[in-house]
Amino acid sequence: MQASRGRTYHDPLHGAIALDESDPVEALLIQMIDTPAFQRLRRIRQLGPASLTFHGAEGSRFTHSLGVMAVTRRAFDRIAKYYPEIKPYRATVLCAALLHDIGHGPFSHTCEEVFGSHHEHWTERILQEFQPIRQGLTAFDAMLLPQITQVYHKQHPIPLVWQLISSQLDCDRLDYLMRDSYFTGASYGKLDLDRILMALNYDPVSQQLVVAGKGMAAIEHYLVVRYFMYAQVYNHPKNVAASWVLEQAFRRAQEQMHLGQLEADPTVTVWLQQNCDRIPLNDYLAADDGVFTYHLQRWQNHPDPVLSDLCRRFIDRDLLKAWDVTQLETDQTERLLQTVQQALKPSGLAPGYYTGFKTAFSRGYTLYQRGIMLQTETGLQEISELSPLVKTLTQPYSRRWLIYPREVEPVLRSLSCP
Repeated sequence: MQASRGRTYHDPLHGAIALDESDPVEALLIQMIDTPAFQRLRRIRQLGPASLTFHGAEGSRFTHSLGVMAVTRRAFDRIAKYYPEIKPYRATVLCAALLHDIGHGPFSHTCEEVFGSHHEHWTERILQEFQPIRQGLTAFDAMLLPQITQVYHKQHPIPLVWQLISSQLDCDRLDYLMRDSYFTGASYGKLDLDRILMALNYDPVSQQLVVAGKGMAAIEHYLVVRYFMYAQVYNHPKNVAASWVLEQAFRRAQEQMHLGQLEADPTVTVWLQQNCDRIPLNDYLAADDGVFTYHLQRWQNHPDPVLSDLCRRFIDRDLLKAWDVTQLETDQTERLLQTVQQALKPSGLAPGYYTGFKTAFSRGYTLYQRGIMLQTETGLQEISELSPLVKTLTQPYSRRWLIYPREVEPVLRSLSCP
């Protein structure tokens, strides 16, 4: 008897992620993974420029996407064992999980800040326009692509199908919190994944994803982990400063290209000159971290001193500083900004590129897409109604930073600043 053929991906978090080609759905997943559009995700870092802050944060969107699919498969297959009526949606759920981030551009989320693109928009475009993926999905089932689109728009008639991919408690978040904690060394990001997955359940009446009451502590822990990862990793001031430098470097590059004073390859030229949500598909897929980093390296020698210095600062990790001014009054922060701008003049550093404010927002835990519903003896209840801890996490918050170069630190110290 011939052994079953398949594919195994050895993941640092989830161990062996094995796909069985004798299973039609898993054979389709292998087919999707092998497409050039999905392989491109190997060349896009999960956390963008965060490796300049956390040196281990070099995992890719490829590894994250496989992880999301693996977590989703565990969750779905376990629930489907008890509720076989959802089994027909397995292909939709697993393909949506695997492909959910295929639209990310260079530097991941930072790309959206720099170029104004939207990875969700590009995920749909790639599924619709990239023939190897569209044809593969359609050949499997003519309705599969429309159903995946329903998942991404949270419109699938079975809420559980999209809630496993995008909700307050989804497999995407579970994987990226664990993965980003692992690669950044942030130990407070550890989750009890087994306990969380054991607690996930299906309510056949509302057809939504729910959590067994005994799993509340694990979910509370998950929400606290999410809070700390945003506060201490995703919104780390060094990450804010790195993103600022990257954004200003490409803004200056766009200005130089508009003046006819910048050379770039055809891919980067299109990105700098056009609306990045409307560029041709091939030009979007040709862009990755390597392509853009190569241009930053080249532009270190550009005759424009602003562009060359910003590129050098990013490549050499000679970043700007970020001071948390969240607690200061508006008039105080404006005076600080004016002080920094004046202090920059003797150094020749253009204030518009080297100082300003950057704000990061967090909505906290919200009732986004129905919140997290717990099964209790009296019926389904939203978790924040039962948990005082979760209630405290519902408050939105923001942090505001003043960005400035280290050259003006003596001036700020004289003002009793950082």
